[in-house]
Amino acid sequence: MLVLGIDAGGTKTVCLLADAQGTVLGSARGGGANLQAQGELEVEKTLHDVMDRAMAGRRQIPDAVCLGIAGVDRPDDTAVIEGIMRRIGYKMPALVVNDALIALVAAVGEAPGIVIVCGTGSICYGRNADGRAARSGGWGYVIGDEGSGYWIGRRALAAVARHADGRGPATSLTGAALSHFGVDTVAELVHEVHAHDPRRHRVAGLGAVVHAAADAGDAVARAILDDAAAELLHAAASVTAQLGMRGGAFPFVLAGGMFHGLPLLREAVLQRLSEVAPHCHPQLLTQEPALGAVRLAIAEARGGAVVPQY
Repeated sequence: MLVLGIDAGGTKTVCLLADAQGTVLGSARGGGANLQAQGELEVEKTLHDVMDRAMAGRRQIPDAVCLGIAGVDRPDDTAVIEGIMRRIGYKMPALVVNDALIALVAAVGEAPGIVIVCGTGSICYGRNADGRAARSGGWGYVIGDEGSGYWIGRRALAAVARHADGRGPATSLTGAALSHFGVDTVAELVHEVHAHDPRRHRVAGLGAVVHAAADAGDAVARAILDDAAAELLHAAASVTAQLGMRGGAFPFVLAGGMFHGLPLLREAVLQRLSEVAPHCHPQLLTQEPALGAVRLAIAEARGGAVVPQY
């Protein structure tokens, strides 16, 4: 048996080829493949590329593939991804799920638990002992993704603009943001952000800039990280309540690049998770979320993976 497990986020895509025991035989990485942000054509190109490279010339058709994709959680989105898979030419069972589910499966397998994913975007997702799922957030950067890398970067740019206008306090984020985007004046940021960063990567990359400023004592930057943590905790509280898990003892998983790259954000969330679920067991996901997709693909090949229903 061969399976493919794919983790497709806003910034990067990871594809793993594995055998029936979950042993990884091949891997490939590519750019982001968020359907809402990158669009159908770009997602198709990225998926085709990483799947071909992970297969590394093998002619055996995989028995199943599981795709955990950011921004895919609704029937219409699933239909688009299934159409992409048909065009790519990989004719095997394809399981399409939200990338938060594969992160949770990578951490806890089939056990109950809740995961907060914080990368370019953000979402909180959980599954209880009854097999019922709930989510909060994950609405995309235009109307949601609070606490995410893009949200933090957007707040930083707003603070810079407010400082420039005299509407907000002075902040070291001004000089740091100008350096980050390679411009000399705040006015130049307008063109740089809107014309040269259509896929939000460099705005989300301001997360590290905000963290450095906060760590150096900048009050504006620290407030942005505190607000980001509060937003993520609001999402966590919503999912915990929806699933009736507040009094339970279960893994509460933090996943995504922002938790790994911004220790101040991670610690702020970890310190307050007990307010959301007093008996939970907080943990940072250290393995590839794509391993969760591998597990689900193996289950799909063996007769059908069980995907929790909302």
